[in-house]
Parts: sequence; C-alpha cells; structure tokens
Amino acid sequence: ALEKKVVKSKVGEKVSLPCCYEIPSSEGLHKYRVYWQKNITDVVLAYSEGNMISHPEPYRNRTEMDPWNLTLWISPVEILDNGSYQCVVQRNSVVVCGDSVVLFVTADFSKPNITAEVSADSCESTEMVITCSSHGGFPKPRISGALNNVSVEWNASWVSESRLSPYNVTGKLVLNVTKDVNITCSVEYSGFATSTNLPLRKINNCVVPPVPPPYNVITASVIIVITFILAITLAARYLPRHVCSHCCKHQDSVEEGVKEYTKVPRSSKGTAETSSV
Repeated sequence: ALEKKVVKSKVGEKVSLPCCYEIPSSEGLHKYRVYWQKNITDVVLAYSEGNMISHPEPYRNRTEMDPWNLTLWISPVEILDNGSYQCVVQRNSVVVCGDSVVLFVTADFSKPNITAEVSADSCESTEMVITCSSHGGFPKPRISGALNNVSVEWNASWVSESRLSPYNVTGKLVLNVTKDVNITCSVEYSGFATSTNLPLRKINNCVVPPVPPPYNVITASVIIVITFILAITLAARYLPRHVCSHCCKHQDSVEEGVKEYTKVPRSSKGTAETSSV
C-alpha cells in the first residue's frame, strides 16, 4: 500500500489538499467525474461532466476545487476538518485515481497559567500545590515541566466535549520548596509548544534560636555571681568598723600628747617659786 500524503494546517488557515490526477490541457472537466470525500463515506464535493452535483452544508462556502489539478481548497480550516480525504477520479466510468491524503489540524492552546497555593509551611520548607492550565487547543496535548531546568512530572487531566473538539488541560504538582526556585510549565501538541515560567519563593525564613549554654557552665556562673555578692556584702560590713577603730586610736594618742605637754611648764613654774622663797 502506498503511504498516505500528510498535510498540516492550523484552525483558521487556508489549506490545499492535492489530488492524484491532473486533467490534460487537451481535455476538460466535463469528461470526468470527480469526488472528494472524507473518511470514505462523507462527500465534501462532487463534479460530474463539469457540473457540481454535491456540496454538503458543513463544507459549503468553505471548500472549492481547482478545475485542472483537482486540488481541494479548504478555508477557513476547522477542527472538524481533521481526518483522511480521498480524491476519486473517473473517466468513462473507469477509476483513474483514488489516492488519499491526511489532514492534521491543530489549534493553538492558550499560554499556560501557573498558580501556586501554600498548603503547609515551616522553617525548613514550604509545601506548595502548583496548578498549570491551558485551554482551547487541538489535538490532545502533553503537559511537561521543569524545576530549575530539572524535569518534573505533572498529574495531568484533560477535558474535551468530543474527539474533534478543543481540549482543556490541567496539571497539578506538589512541591516542597526549601529555597527560591523557578517552575516551568509547557503544553506540547502536534509539534508545537507554549510555555510559562513562575518564580517560587520560600515564604518562612525562621531565625534559629541561640543554643543555651551547658548546665555546668550555668552552675559555675551562678557560683561566681553569689561569691562576688558575698564578698561585696562582707566588705561593706567590715571596712567601716576597721576605719573607725583606727581613727579612735589615733585621737587618743594625740590627746595624751597634749596632756603631757601641758604638765611640763606647770612643774617648772612651781619649782622657781619655791626657790625664791
């Protein structure tokens, strides 16, 4: 079996799907029957003897065919256009071509939105629940991420109304943040990607309390303080008495000296008077 041709397009663009046959310039479309159909059963458009005989509503005003190379043009492309197409060409009721081409449609996802919610906090770490979400894209994406350029696995979930509807994707991650870091969330789809970065900061920076001194150090310090207080108390009681006693002794010596000095002149005077008589 021949490998199918693949064409890629984004929602809103104009895309061309090539046919496997080209009508010679000497002939015309009126000699052929041409069918463009999707998934074998759904007719996109059909020509017979040069006239359009079928053009269903989902493709009306969005599709047209080149009358010579039979290329199918689709504009604007929708997610529902994703799938396999077949160009069937008949001449005189004989099939001259019937190859298929696959159209891969992509729709851009929104730029991921990252939020961080603190679930627990301590001096050592901050536990955070990280949520990354993106919406409106196609096909089903893959969500990935990195923490300071180291890959992390997201717990991802997807929501889509049907197989051919836009997807919403959400990823969750629980982290224990011990320092300031940077988290990246990427949404990858059909060879495309969109990403967002968010810096995460550790919230609680606790001050470590000082380590108390050992018990023996405390005991020695108490003994030294008590000894110092006792020494001051004893000194306060002893020194005033000692100084006072010394002062009293000195005063008595002075008084005795004065008395002796006074007695000597009186004795001399009495002796002189006696001699005179």
